[in-house]
Amino acid sequence: MNFVRFPSVSVQPKHARDVKRCAAWLGNHLKKVGLQKVKIVPTHRHPIVYAEWLQAARFPTVLIYGHYDVQPPDPLSEWTSPPFEPSVRGNNLYGRGACDDKGQLFTHVKAIEACLRTTGRLPVNVKCLFEGEEEIGSPNLTGFIERNRRILGAHLAVISDTRTLGPNRPSLTYSLRGQLGLELEVRGPRHDLHSGNFGGAVHNPLQALCEVIAQLHDKHGRVTIPGFYDRVRRSSEMEWAYMQRNGPSDRQILRDAQVERGWEECGYSHYERVTVRPSLTVNVTTGGYQGVGGKAVIPSRALAKLSFRLVPDQDPHEIEIFFRRYIARITPPTVKCIVRTNQLANPAVIDRGHPALHAAVAA
Repeated sequence: MNFVRFPSVSVQPKHARDVKRCAAWLGNHLKKVGLQKVKIVPTHRHPIVYAEWLQAARFPTVLIYGHYDVQPPDPLSEWTSPPFEPSVRGNNLYGRGACDDKGQLFTHVKAIEACLRTTGRLPVNVKCLFEGEEEIGSPNLTGFIERNRRILGAHLAVISDTRTLGPNRPSLTYSLRGQLGLELEVRGPRHDLHSGNFGGAVHNPLQALCEVIAQLHDKHGRVTIPGFYDRVRRSSEMEWAYMQRNGPSDRQILRDAQVERGWEECGYSHYERVTVRPSLTVNVTTGGYQGVGGKAVIPSRALAKLSFRLVPDQDPHEIEIFFRRYIARITPPTVKCIVRTNQLANPAVIDRGHPALHAAVAA
């Protein structure tokens, strides 16, 4: 529970010291467990924690990845218990990060500890790579990996940062959608204007932003950006049949989301839409006065944050180019649109027949 108590919110500068404290605590815990060569590696933002145990000669080496940073807990008013004061209710531990990804990371650490305490050794060689920047797109991870290729060399990597299908229903993820995070800013007048004096004569940037966003999907839920679907890989008949047999039903997914009706691309199940189909989501829109009561202004700017989930073989760099071209085409001449890129992550897929997956199934 101490692990969850650290407010290791990587995106907020006010928590930078908390992230470092969390990394130091994790490093000390890995030493107590029995792992060796534990290092806290500083980066330009948040530390990477590394540890290893390499005494299983002639056996494979497994790299275990996890992240100890968490997303912001806001809005705090919606928490039953404080996010960084972990609470046990029933069989569940509640707290920010308990299931993304401190809980999963700790599962591996405790498994290593159990093996070392009971048998004095591990059945394979293990390297642990735990970072503090996953929630902000891992800006320093690639450079760290490139500089330490020899040290990090392994036969396979294990990542536990995905969902299971339910209690007593463990699942193996062999494909993950990639991500493209963008900000779309619309600028209008140089400063806020009084809507009584200029309403109807000046195009409101907040209204223009809504008009642009409304053109990102058609009425059937398909993304309208030209070229967006060109590289989308079609599922094989075998994979489609497997998903139909083993995946959650539409009703289950809607129940998990606590909504009554679904939305999105026609012709696909909800399970397909959240796994093998790409998506575009509007995460944030903001503009104008945000305080109590009203304020009769035309805001000078408005902002939206967008998140793409991309499937093999989509390229986030290419999708970014398509998006910028489309926005330039549909932007009203009365305003100016600015696009900023925050996150890029490639989609991933591995062979379901890989020996590592067979070993995982057996386990």
